[in-house]
Amino acid sequence: MSARAGGGAGPVGPVGPVGPVGPVVKDPPGGRKAVLVWSIGVAVYFVAVIFRTSLGVAGIEAADRFHVNASALSTFSLLQLLVYAGMQIPVGLMVDRLGTKKVLTLGAVLFTAGQLGFALSPSYGMALAARALLGCGDAMTFISVLRLGSRWFPARRAPFMAQLAGLVGMAGNLVSTLVLAPVLHGVGWVPAFAGSAVAGLVVLVPLVLFLRDSPDSPDSPDNAAAHEPAPRPAGAGGSGTAGFGTGGSGTGGFVRRQIADSWKEPGTRLGLWVHFTTQFPAMVFLLLWGMPFLVEAQGLSRTTAGGLLTLVVTSNIALGLVYGQIVAGRQSARIPLALGTVALTALLWGSVLAYPGDRAPMWLLVCLCLVLGTCGPASMIGFDFARPANPPERQGTASGITNMGGFIASMTTLLAVGLLLDATGDDYRVAFSSVFVLELLGITQVLRLRGRALARERERARARSAPPAGRAAAPAAPPGQAAAPAPDRAAAPGPGLP
Repeated sequence: MSARAGGGAGPVGPVGPVGPVGPVVKDPPGGRKAVLVWSIGVAVYFVAVIFRTSLGVAGIEAADRFHVNASALSTFSLLQLLVYAGMQIPVGLMVDRLGTKKVLTLGAVLFTAGQLGFALSPSYGMALAARALLGCGDAMTFISVLRLGSRWFPARRAPFMAQLAGLVGMAGNLVSTLVLAPVLHGVGWVPAFAGSAVAGLVVLVPLVLFLRDSPDSPDSPDNAAAHEPAPRPAGAGGSGTAGFGTGGSGTGGFVRRQIADSWKEPGTRLGLWVHFTTQFPAMVFLLLWGMPFLVEAQGLSRTTAGGLLTLVVTSNIALGLVYGQIVAGRQSARIPLALGTVALTALLWGSVLAYPGDRAPMWLLVCLCLVLGTCGPASMIGFDFARPANPPERQGTASGITNMGGFIASMTTLLAVGLLLDATGDDYRVAFSSVFVLELLGITQVLRLRGRALARERERARARSAPPAGRAAAPAAPPGQAAAPAPDRAAAPGPGLP
């Protein structure tokens, strides 16, 4: 028997067409303690989103403060998202390896330092460095919150908890629009941004004192004994953790195995492209270009434009739980819901950009903002493809790969809009047409991967419903006779076992 299935790995799950489905994992109980711990993690994510989106309401002020044009202004958000996207796989590996508490704590320290540095930066270069630091800390929050949800709540609640986490994050966006924007205009740049950095210190205290990685392990990362395969015996090779080795040893083998095993699953790749295609239109609008578009291209006042940005966020909050309930109740609705959201977003953007005259009517802008509010909930569907495709010990890595999708698309579009605005003399119609190029690319990839991913899910479902490998089902007894005992198959591994 190979080391991968060797002793000490814990009970093996059912066997099916895809082989063993992994160790038997105890479903977390949920309850009040789970809600408390999860709420601490979500509070950290909430503050991270406030800091992430704070530039969205200060884009014009930032251009004046640092004396930069549209391309340079977009570099702020571009660099922040570049760091965020680039950190997703490393953060996923860190969460799988070190546990949620350590990663969240480091993230809170980094994004707080980044927000404070951005407030005090006297130059464009230093401000860029501060946004990069903020993006690095921000990158550590959402995957950690997803991990907390899977460790503390039953699997059937996972889609709902993920949508709820996204909803809380959008509430952070709302705070940026409703609170930070008027404070910025009232007291100025340094007091507004430096004062907001205090929120990072506030959430850091309960995080350090009370957050636990899992119900069974107060201090150690995610209780490997209860949730993951046990360590390999000495001399078994690999990284020292069952299922992580690649024939090498140490951290390098762990990293290669985690990434390779996660990526080869069609569900992980489909999740990435669903996230890529659905998230970025709203992210680009809220993070940087929404306010300039509404004020400069549509001629709205700052107050009215801020109200429309708020409408995007409130629409997201209202629809997030609806999407979560639909996906949790009907898995077959995932692809239609995601593609329907993309189609509706493209339709509304096209209508606004192609409307005759210089400006679109208010009712059409309201409809656009309402539909942009669906982008966040739809992007969470990507995690609902990656989650069932990967075992517990790969959840962080798979979530990191998936989460890269939307931020790569957002980063690309942020840069494209800035470059096109400079090249066309601030023609927002041409600049925002870049949205359609990425949507078309994403739809193509989703349609290409969906068949394989769904077939793989069905195989896993059949494998999990099969009888355990160590004991075959007893043959049915004739009427009036006792059933024959099931044959002992311990000496003859079933199909899929080494």
